[in-house]
Amino acid sequence: MLLAAILIVFGVNKFFDFLPGSEEGLSQEAADFMTTLMETGYSFKFIGVIEIFSGVLFLFNKWIPFALLVIAPISINIILYHLALDIKGILPGAIMFVIIIILFYYNWERFKSLFEK
Repeated sequence: MLLAAILIVFGVNKFFDFLPGSEEGLSQEAADFMTTLMETGYSFKFIGVIEIFSGVLFLFNKWIPFALLVIAPISINIILYHLALDIKGILPGAIMFVIIIILFYYNWERFKSLFEK
């Protein structure tokens, strides 16, 4: 439920920008990166749609392995962004990343066949 809430809230925020301080206090590099994503016209919104979609799947406990595969690349990029450009804002992304790792562990039987010869 916590993962679903994080994904849905941060996904919806990409459309309505209601979370305070989302760009305040960012380094110039971090602000430039976020501005570039927003200026593409689709990247930020596409990421938001994926976060909302995955969050809803987690919320209703549907297609969890699929939701994990969809959100994993975004989660990795969130962690890398915060490690490289905005370490002080890493907490929500780190919580999300840890929960995703735990869910991968508990669903590993469904993923094992992807790594077999």
